[in-house]
Formats: sequence, C-alpha cells, structure tokens
Amino acid sequence: MSRNVLLILADAAEAKTVRRSLVDSRDGPFRVECVNRCGDAIKRLGSQGGEEIAAVVVDLSLPDSQGIETLEQLQHASPHVPILVLSHLRDEDVARLAVQRGAQDYLLQERLDGHSLARALSSMLERSAYAEALFLESQRAQVTLNSIGDAVISTDVAGNVTYLNAVAESMTGWSRLEASGRPLQEVLHIIDGESRELALNPLAMAMLHNKSVSLSANCVLIRRDGYESGIEDTAAPMHDARGQVTGAVIVFHDVSVARAMSLRMSYLAQHDFLTELPNRLLLNDRLTQAIASAQRHRTLAAVLFLDVDHFKHINDSLGHAIGDQVLQSIAQRLVACVRRSDTVSRQGGDEFVILLSEVARAEHAAFTADKILAAVSRPHRIGHQDLQVTVSVGIGVYPDDGADAEALLRNADIALFQAKAHGRSNHQFFEREMDARATAGAVARAMAR
Repeated sequence: MSRNVLLILADAAEAKTVRRSLVDSRDGPFRVECVNRCGDAIKRLGSQGGEEIAAVVVDLSLPDSQGIETLEQLQHASPHVPILVLSHLRDEDVARLAVQRGAQDYLLQERLDGHSLARALSSMLERSAYAEALFLESQRAQVTLNSIGDAVISTDVAGNVTYLNAVAESMTGWSRLEASGRPLQEVLHIIDGESRELALNPLAMAMLHNKSVSLSANCVLIRRDGYESGIEDTAAPMHDARGQVTGAVIVFHDVSVARAMSLRMSYLAQHDFLTELPNRLLLNDRLTQAIASAQRHRTLAAVLFLDVDHFKHINDSLGHAIGDQVLQSIAQRLVACVRRSDTVSRQGGDEFVILLSEVARAEHAAFTADKILAAVSRPHRIGHQDLQVTVSVGIGVYPDDGADAEALLRNADIALFQAKAHGRSNHQFFEREMDARATAGAVARAMAR
C-alpha cells in the first residue's frame, strides 16, 4: 500500500516541520511531497508521472484556495484519494463543511503535535484500504452473480414483454413466442409471500423513477402451471441514445432453496438436534418473555429442572445409541404432559427444563411435576426391550424464587440437587433455607456445565 502523501501548505517552515514529523513517525514512515499552491496540487494529482499519491493533506485557507470549491477540484482530480484538511480554529466551520462534502477528516493546526497528524493519516489510509477491499469484494460478488444462470425479461415502455431468456421461460412457464407482446403482469405473476397480495410491478417502478429497483423481501413467483418459487430480482430502465426511457429489464433468480435453508438453519440454531426441542438459547428467550408477562399481569411462572436418574448407567451398559433413544422417548412424554403454551427444552446431556409460562398457584407446578414423574416412569419400549427410567425434578417459581431468568434457573437447579438428595424420582421446590452445602454443590455443578 502506497504511503505517499501530498502536503499542501503555504508556509515553507511549517511544511518542513510537518514533513519531518511524518517521515520520522512511528505510524509511518510516509513519503511526503510538498507544494505551496492548490493549483500545483491539482496538477500533481492529475498527472501520470511520479509515485501514486495515497493521501492529501491540505490547508484550505491557502492564498489561491477557494475553500470548498478547491476541495471539490482536488476530489475531481483524484476521486479515490482521501483528503485530510488542516484548519485554524477560526476556519473550523469550513473544515467541518469539508468533511460533510467528502473529506475524510480534519485537524486543527493549533492542536497539532508531532504524532496526531501521523496517527490521523495512518488511520485514514487504513480506512481507505478497507473501503477499497470492500469495494473490490463487492465488485467480485457482483460479477459472479451476473455470471450465473439468472432469468431475464425485458419490456417496452408500455410494459409489454419483448424478450425472455431460456431461464425465464422455465421459471414463468411462458415461451418467448407466447409471451411476446403480452403485459408483463400476465407473464410475471409475483405476489407477496406473506400477505398473498399482488406485488408492485418492478419494471413499472424502474421506468417511473428512472432507476434500478428491487423486489421487496419474501416475493413469490407463480408459474403458469401454479408452481410457486421464491425469487429475488433487480429491475432497471433502458435508455436510447438521447437518454429517453424505452423500456426496462428485470433479472431474477430462484431463492426457494436458499430461503428454506435459511429457515432450517434458524430452526437448528434454536433447537436441540437430537430431540428437536427448544435449546438453551430459545428457552432463555421465552423465559425472559414469560417473566415480563408475569410481571405485567401479576401472575406466576414456574421452571421445572429435570435430570434423568442414573442415565450414565444406561449409556455405559447399553450404549449411547440406546441412550439417545431413551432421551427422545422422554422428550415426547414431557411434551405430552404440558400445555401448548408451555416450553419443554433440552439443556444438553440428560437435563431438561420445562417452562410453565402461566400458573395460578405454585401447586399447579407440583401437579405438573407429579404428572411428569408418572409419565416418565412408565416403561420405554426401545428396540426389543422395555427400559425403566425415572427423573428428579427441581421447581422454581417466579417471583419468589428468582426475579430474572438466570436466578430462576439457578434456584430450580438447586432444588433438583435436593430432589436427588431425597432419593431421586421426586420433586422439590426451591427453599431459601436449603442446606448450604447442597446449594454450593449445585452451583458448582451448574458452573462446571
């Protein structure tokens, strides 16, 4: 990356001092070319000879400067070269205006020291290089997109179809011969995927506003035979030699697979792969919402923290494949024990958490826990064998057992620890006077997970 700086200062002594600070800077080193007139700088930027200029430092109060107009001339001479304005306090308003008009930054000469300019230049060049890299990447992506097999349809200024390529024929179900001369809406039937309302005609919008336009998100193309596919598109006006709009062209492609994949990835990010139950992330979100709702409506919310008793023995003796099937069977029974408005989630391993979003009394949580204990304890048919499994349950109730999601889960986990200490296959409510050692052990175990 070039670090050649064009310095435009009238005062030779000041220019010498600034040049020395830049050449010797730890943020450099910079190569510095000095001129004392804006006109000379514009000529240098417009010339092909010499090393490429990477940045310009200019005092817009030079004798031959015309302020903002000079800035615009510098930008015109070399549009991609970043400009840093040096200004006196009395001219700070002009410097600020220069930044609004495209200068990268400004520094006040009264506050200038040996390092501030070098640091500002280095930062400016890094931003410029980053912006250039983003631009090149964008261009590369654009070329790639333009090279794939997109559908193309063009119309005349009246909105009648004049051309379809082969991909467009396949996606719309219309041949070029059949579609030619027909209104675009008849050939390109696009609706909003959510409202099912007819979408705005993108070509008409492009011609009306004389600029490129895109379809809104979630648009769906209905093919001639009724088949639906999600699409993304860009429409742009076409012009004759005099600049008059003569029609428009639309380029679009099928994004049905990408949209389905995006929805699937979003689902997987919030659900457990083995059981397809909500995972810890989704549970925390729903628990936070449930607490907010309970606070607004002055109701209760409960969390049931479950752990499969002696699950390690199942994995060790029967194998992880059998253990996974046991977890899937337990998950199905848990879902059957609660309301549709409740949430059953798997936290990982053999731990499950159930959110009862609205309960009138704490006893309702106990009733659900008893229902779960009975349901899970029934034999699980795995392959050709029946397996007996039990769970232990810890219960935390908002607001008494925790004012937020983290506290409520932590205290339900402590109650679970007590349920195991009481012989397993039972439920326990969280109580503040629980044995300190059991509480400390549960917290340590929770932190270890």
